[in-house]
Amino acid sequence: MVNVLVVGSGGREHALSWKLSQSSHVDKVYTAPGNGGTENNIPISVDKIDELAAFALENNCFTVVGPEAPLALGIVDKFNEKNLQIFGPTKNAAQLESSKIWAKQFMKRNEIPTAEFEVFDDPKQAYEYVKSISHPVVIKADGLTAGKGVIICDSTQEALVAIDIILVKKTFGDAGNKIIIEERIDGIEASYIALCDVNITIPMASSQDHKRIYDNDRGPNTGGMGAYSPTPIINDSMAEKIQKRIIEKTSSSMKNEGIPFIGFLYAGIMIKNGEPCVLEFNVRMGDPECQPITMRMDFDLYDYLFGAVEGRLSSLPPISWKKQTAVCVVLASKGYPKSYLKNEEIKGLDQKDEATFVFHAGTKKKNNSIFTNGGRVLGVTSLGNTLESAISNAYSATEKISWPNKYCRTDIGKKGLVYR
Repeated sequence: MVNVLVVGSGGREHALSWKLSQSSHVDKVYTAPGNGGTENNIPISVDKIDELAAFALENNCFTVVGPEAPLALGIVDKFNEKNLQIFGPTKNAAQLESSKIWAKQFMKRNEIPTAEFEVFDDPKQAYEYVKSISHPVVIKADGLTAGKGVIICDSTQEALVAIDIILVKKTFGDAGNKIIIEERIDGIEASYIALCDVNITIPMASSQDHKRIYDNDRGPNTGGMGAYSPTPIINDSMAEKIQKRIIEKTSSSMKNEGIPFIGFLYAGIMIKNGEPCVLEFNVRMGDPECQPITMRMDFDLYDYLFGAVEGRLSSLPPISWKKQTAVCVVLASKGYPKSYLKNEEIKGLDQKDEATFVFHAGTKKKNNSIFTNGGRVLGVTSLGNTLESAISNAYSATEKISWPNKYCRTDIGKKGLVYR
């Protein structure tokens, strides 16, 4: 038996902890720093790498990294130096997410399909460029911005404002020292996540995120307001295209460049005219995609994460999934992704429903009560025999949960109904 340390405090980390705790190989799951819903919380923040390593050593832990920030800081490299087993990519491999410019240049030189782009660090040059082109653009901060550093522009004026926000006003700090201005490709967006060791890649169940704050995909981008799995947008033919042209090519190209990738490789995909291209890479499980994906897992997750670290995924049996659909509705604090209140008591978390699990994100426990402690607060995730029933189950559960400034979208999963 082994203990597991899950690094992080969001809904993704609660979902990973929940699933790993079901393994027959796992004795105890710790979460650092965790949230109001996770058990065995360890008060070590995700950037305290030496402290996390000391805890893992002392408690015989296999470590699983949830968020991108510690990966970008080199947590895997540090653990490897100490011969501690850890699941996730090295600092160099994490550049696929930590630097959008590095990732775009990697895709370009390895002929991985993505939008045309230019890089700028001078606002005046960026202004002149967007004035000189006629096609709509997307403007992205180079570094990590918790999913908020991408601005989709409908006009030249909006592009000029976006440049000002990132490069001049420094809204995202040093993450916005450089920007990418890329051609905006309008199509259907979906998430494709694979589990990788140095040799093979195993696709996870397909999913679709809902990034915008308001219904009908309006308003600014967020870290994600809900997701569902599987998505009919990625049929078998499309999945094969993504797997061969993007995932396997990325994995083999990283290996060829001397940067082998181990971990969850997440490709944000845009599908236009039946062809997929990469919007961005993440080097960890998506959040909130992780919540419905883990709900549908019909295999021992620990076996496969441990197998990936040891480079023996090819020797493990094929993974299997529950045939049901899962839908995750994110309950947020009103005002997110900008300013919002904290410390509001949450009611209705004691409901019992075998089809539903409430994953915590921005919560904290105080005197046996749960309070809000972040922008995205809960991920109410439900199974259903159809997408319609999973949506119904999730929203039925959300109605029983309340706090004064609760907010959620009302259309999570509904875009998938068009394909039914």
